[in-house]
Amino acid sequence: MTAVIDACVLYPTVLREIVIGTARADLIRPKWSDRLLEEWFRTAARHGGQADEAIARGEAARLNAEFPGAMTRADPLREAQLWLPDPGDIHVLTTAVTARAQMIVTLNLRDFPRSELIAHDLGAIHPDAMLYGLWLDHPDPVTRIVNQVHTRAAALSGQPLALKPLLKRARLPRLAKALAA
Repeated sequence: MTAVIDACVLYPTVLREIVIGTARADLIRPKWSDRLLEEWFRTAARHGGQADEAIARGEAARLNAEFPGAMTRADPLREAQLWLPDPGDIHVLTTAVTARAQMIVTLNLRDFPRSELIAHDLGAIHPDAMLYGLWLDHPDPVTRIVNQVHTRAAALSGQPLALKPLLKRARLPRLAKALAA
């Protein structure tokens, strides 16, 4: 599945690392644009200052090198022809249409109404629903990805972190429940 990864999924780190982990496992083909990455950088700067913005820029450079086909150059003329309730999200739809994606992975589902996406053979999906579905179809790799991210998060925090609360903070309650069972 080709999926545009919205900026709200690229930040925060735990959510991004799990979603990108599924791309590394060839469970999804990620797509993004310069504008999506710039939104990620602005959010990182707003929440953590210049240091977090610099980290985000470094991470984005690494991701662009790792996934050379992910960067999508959206056509501004196409963007002018599209509509969404929030004009600030039209560039995400343009990226998805240009990339011929099947899905937009976003926390903001209401900003991407089905009635507008269906004309472009697109859907929008919450990362929890996507990851839960991938876990149902591919439990071993998804579980391994989540465990790797969990281990890294605990190491960076310097203290033990329970998996279920970590996933819930990352807005992944269904995945948390499935993996805690």
